[in-house]
Amino acid sequence: MKTDTIKTMEPMMNILILFMLFLSREAKAQTNSEVLKMDVLKTEIMKMDSLLFDVSFNQCDAALFKKIIADDIEFYDDRSGLNTSKGNEIKSLLDKCGRSEKLTRKLNSCTIDKLGDFGAVQIGEHTFYVDGKPSGTGKFIHIWERKGSDWILKRIVSYEHRAIKK
Repeated sequence: MKTDTIKTMEPMMNILILFMLFLSREAKAQTNSEVLKMDVLKTEIMKMDSLLFDVSFNQCDAALFKKIIADDIEFYDDRSGLNTSKGNEIKSLLDKCGRSEKLTRKLNSCTIDKLGDFGAVQIGEHTFYVDGKPSGTGKFIHIWERKGSDWILKRIVSYEHRAIKK
């Protein structure tokens, strides 16, 4: 009688094993898809970081800067507090670009994560240079909003600014 029970359970076990294999394959496919989506997201945000700093900030492209930052920008800074004026941010960039010494920024490191359907968060550290010489470091958090196929910098938190000792 035991062998009859085992024989009737064999097809059920085979189905269960096939079902488990199918589920594990589906989970792996979803994981691969998510990895690809994250790779695309990271590439897009790194491109935006480059446009924001390598072009807008370092090369003083105020027109591009104006396109990248949100109309309702919020910029939290450990030195100056809160700024909610896009016009003030553009003026600040133009003032920086009008100085005799050249201030530039280089990204040291960052992480990028998805923020649901809204956009992405970028957390990182960068070094600032005056006339090519390192002058200080800082950390930042950028909240990027996806608007169609474009990215807009919505929120900035800039903190832990430290001078580099010479």
